[in-house]
Amino acid sequence: MTIEEIKELLELFNESGVGEFELQRGKDRLRLRKAGEPMATHFAPQGPPAPAVEHAAAPTPAAKAPEPDAAHVLVKSPIVGTFYEAGSPGSAPFVKIGDHVEPDTVMCIIESMKLMNEITAEVSGVVAAKLVENGRPVEYGEALFAILPR
Repeated sequence: MTIEEIKELLELFNESGVGEFELQRGKDRLRLRKAGEPMATHFAPQGPPAPAVEHAAAPTPAAKAPEPDAAHVLVKSPIVGTFYEAGSPGSAPFVKIGDHVEPDTVMCIIESMKLMNEITAEVSGVVAAKLVENGRPVEYGEALFAILPR
């Protein structure tokens, strides 16, 4: 995509009533979202409609854990990207609530610009809460886990 194309898309986006827009062309990907708009979970297809497929059952929500308090250490995202709790689809999560972790324990992966970045615990303790759903976009500084230090 050229700068001119991006500028034109930005103009169209700002003039429209759309709250979020994503475009992928080859390796280039552009995601626009107006401030204060909630993240969408589905995007309109580009081009002809795909054949109908059965949808898998909705994922079960993460186990409910007590809200983190001042005693907890929050593991925060150091980058903007997509949160993954396991190394590959269908694999077991790196950590679960109640697991003991050490500073070098990998807790999740944040995918950013096609790079997989391992996020470690940075403290010893017990995982008290998982604060993000698998596959969800995360922002810089967003809390991912709460750890009760030991």
